[in-house]
Amino acid sequence: MPPIHVRRARPDDAADFARMMGEPGVYANLMQLPLPSEALWRKRLEAAADPDRPDLQLVAEQAGVVVGSAGLHPMPQLRRRHAAMLGISVVPAAQGCGVGSALMQALCDYADGWAQILRIELTVFTDNARAIRLYERFGFRHEGTHRAYALRDGVYADVHAMARLHPRPPALSLPSQEPSPAP
Repeated sequence: MPPIHVRRARPDDAADFARMMGEPGVYANLMQLPLPSEALWRKRLEAAADPDRPDLQLVAEQAGVVVGSAGLHPMPQLRRRHAAMLGISVVPAAQGCGVGSALMQALCDYADGWAQILRIELTVFTDNARAIRLYERFGFRHEGTHRAYALRDGVYADVHAMARLHPRPPALSLPSQEPSPAP
């Protein structure tokens, strides 16, 4: 199996996103719609590439082919700036091959070490057992269930709300308690 390479998404990944998000095994488990266009994804990826935007959008490649994506999207409200929403997708052929784990590890490392994120939130359809197991492995906990949350293939489906708190919240590094030199 080829190694997994995780990197930031670029606007020229738009065709790969449209292909990936157009797979029924992907969009059925996301809040995406069928038949996505490359133009839609180019617009989204161009917006995400804006250097003033705090979002992080990643892709996972195997043998140069995009097989997954994941993003962290900080909350815009002042009192919720410690939180971010997570979204992730992996093409069906690459599920169970470590792609989701590689993307989750990259997002959690970024959130914990660099982005001042204390809380990562997500929703997951209640019948997506594989995704729920992945999230639990990364410290996410079930916080509740939203009934009839989203229309999926003609049926209103439930989702679980899950969240992960930073496992080692940052602490203030205080200077040593050495005495000050005499004047």
